[in-house]
Amino acid sequence: MAKKGLKKLHAKDALDFFNQVMVEQPLLPFLIPLGLFAWFVERWVVPFSNWVPLAAAVWATIQYGRFKRKMAVEDLNKRWKHLILNTTPTTPIEPCEWLNKLLIEVWPNYMEPKLSKKFQSTVERRLKNRKPKLIDKIELQEFSLGSCPPTLGEQGMRWMTSGEQQVMSLGFDWHSKEMSVMFMAKLAKPLMGTARIVINSIHIKGDLLLSPILDGEAVLYSFESTPEVRIGVAFGSGGSQTVPGMELPGVSTWLVKLLTETIAKTMVEPRRLCFSLPPVDLKKQAVGGVLSVTVVSASNLGRKSRTNELANHQSSSGNTTPGTPLNRKAHTFIEVEVGTLTRKTTTCEGPNPTWNSTFNMVLHGETGFVKFLLYELDSDGVKYNYLTSCEIKVKYVLDGSTIFWAIGHNDGVVARHAEHCGKEVGMVVPFEEDITGELTVSLVLKEWQFSDGSVTLSNSLSNEFQCSIDGSPKLQSRTGRMLRVKVVEGRALAVNSKSGKCDPYVKLQYGKALYRTKTLSRTAQPVWNDKFEFEEIGGGEYLKVKCYNLDTFSDDCIGSARVNLEGLLDGASRDVWVPLEKVDSGEIRLEIEAIPNDLNDSLKRSSSKVEAGWIELVIVEARDLVAADLRGTSDPYVRVQYGNKKKRTKVIYKTLAPNWNQTFEFAETGEPLILHVKDHNAVLPTASIGNCTVEYSMLSPNQPADKWIPLQGVRSGEIHVKIARRVADSKKKTSLLTDASALGKGHKISAQMRDSLKKCAGLVDDGGDLESLSLALTEVEGVQDEQEVYIQQLEREKALMLQKIHDLGSEIVRTSSGPPRTPY
Repeated sequence: MAKKGLKKLHAKDALDFFNQVMVEQPLLPFLIPLGLFAWFVERWVVPFSNWVPLAAAVWATIQYGRFKRKMAVEDLNKRWKHLILNTTPTTPIEPCEWLNKLLIEVWPNYMEPKLSKKFQSTVERRLKNRKPKLIDKIELQEFSLGSCPPTLGEQGMRWMTSGEQQVMSLGFDWHSKEMSVMFMAKLAKPLMGTARIVINSIHIKGDLLLSPILDGEAVLYSFESTPEVRIGVAFGSGGSQTVPGMELPGVSTWLVKLLTETIAKTMVEPRRLCFSLPPVDLKKQAVGGVLSVTVVSASNLGRKSRTNELANHQSSSGNTTPGTPLNRKAHTFIEVEVGTLTRKTTTCEGPNPTWNSTFNMVLHGETGFVKFLLYELDSDGVKYNYLTSCEIKVKYVLDGSTIFWAIGHNDGVVARHAEHCGKEVGMVVPFEEDITGELTVSLVLKEWQFSDGSVTLSNSLSNEFQCSIDGSPKLQSRTGRMLRVKVVEGRALAVNSKSGKCDPYVKLQYGKALYRTKTLSRTAQPVWNDKFEFEEIGGGEYLKVKCYNLDTFSDDCIGSARVNLEGLLDGASRDVWVPLEKVDSGEIRLEIEAIPNDLNDSLKRSSSKVEAGWIELVIVEARDLVAADLRGTSDPYVRVQYGNKKKRTKVIYKTLAPNWNQTFEFAETGEPLILHVKDHNAVLPTASIGNCTVEYSMLSPNQPADKWIPLQGVRSGEIHVKIARRVADSKKKTSLLTDASALGKGHKISAQMRDSLKKCAGLVDDGGDLESLSLALTEVEGVQDEQEVYIQQLEREKALMLQKIHDLGSEIVRTSSGPPRTPY
């Protein structure tokens, strides 16, 4: 067997040698037949000497020696490169002109549009939080990075080894004069007007680091240190007029500082951003998600010393030298922060605390930062001191999976990959700054929400919103739809720190529409079951939720949240628990449903409103109002709020017992009816002198109730109202349709409006006093209110007419569809 293997080895060497000789001596195929021909002539025709075979043997020996030396050199080079890549921390500089050539080809049509879209959202988000005092409001109108890509590795690139992590280092130099980023700024006082700010050039230079993670499924990228940043700014005012950069002093410096701080906080070592390399692209854009965070425990908490820092800096292993342990009686807790949403664990004692606290956190967008802040209570248990922090970043991958990564020991990387929603991921993350120790957490991405309306849930849950695997959206046109939001219940709401009670209610705001639930007394687990409807707004409008605790003087906000309503399917319902932000605890349960709003649905709603009737409110008078003016009196009026409809009474001047006797009508929708009593001021802002809620749900139809209602939020004051739920009978329907006096009433209201406007115009021309002008404007508002009531009456009559026509048509169809008559 050994001889047979040796023969195969020699045969292989001979074949490789022959192939090598054929490559180096292309004329050999012609020389071999020529040699054979000479041998034939010598052997059979004319004999030559024996030097020819000897020369051929010498030549073959020389060629074989060259071949073996070349193979040995190539094998040595391969072993040397392998040794350098696996043992030495830094490889030699390698040229990468090919990379820049490739970047020039793919930049205009692929990379520039994607990067412009990504950076545009980042810039818009940063502008909301940071702007100079010279600018009151700023808006991004255009964003383009231009056709000039950055230059990578102009001086070459090299691989470095940090522990077990491979890092590629290359230079980054971007000098472009073709970019176009335009802002429209509204100037603050004392300046007036608007101005255009255009960034037309940019220069960023630094050293870029690329680190592959998760076996090449993603790449982390960052700058080794804060790069050099310069931008060119031009200013203009309307059209294409441009003015010198000093027109708005300090703006150029502010933009450079904003860009530098953004880069430093997100992608300067050890902060890193992630670029995923998924094998499959589902073509979905994540707009939000729900993340369950469990803070398990911390271990080996201690304070760093100078010796520890030097030892950790020189150590190449993944472990850090333990510092001076914390006091065994130290009480610590963790605050989890995602954006403005924060949650706190319980307090535990010792250098190895165990919490096991779980929270549901909300992500806005396809990426998120989960920050863990460690605090220590002082000896008396009143004040707490910040110690250190660490953070974990979350990113949605286009194949439906999720990547988690954080800073590891010695600025290394801790990365995990969840292939699907619902998979639990455990991570051990070292603390930063001056505290040693590690934090153990468990993360579960419960769901991702997408712009096409689909929601990816964990595998154990059914998902009626899930789209097909090819990513084709099932969402139809959203124009004209209604969104029905039901505030179901709440749990673990915050209580008043002084009184220890909780009287919660919820306000919902969507666009300009604002609704409020009823107030429940003395409960942190309220159940409202209040329903509201909103007209859907495009452009990614959020539903804003604010929860309040009713108090005597001013209601306390006990949490707020934002809910993404983008991408709901027709007829689909979404049941979610929304964590409240800016508080330690509290969640609100919402049921959200999208319903189409076509003509038939509107007719049905109109007819149902007619059947339910309308609310008739008479604001009669008030007594014992508080004095809002320095002279001991008030100028009271009442603002009526019913859902998103608002009306107001006339102003009664210099009295604490006003008499209004004004009537208002609203189509009944079941929403709270709230009265706000305010003090009118011609110059200063209006002041509140009490509010109340008028209950009407238990009233019988067409049975008015006469009430004196105490005002809330003030020391004294009552308001006298008459409230009734009106339902029209069939006789009244007919009389409404045949009422000939309606046309005269419309002419009368128009005449009153013209007279009031003429009176206001005359006072303005004559330079009348503010009090007279205010009275005239109050008359205009009163006529306008009367006009709105008249318009509502006409709308009811129209709906009644349509219902009558529908009933008549149904009757005609029924009577004409009888059996045919049999001829005799």
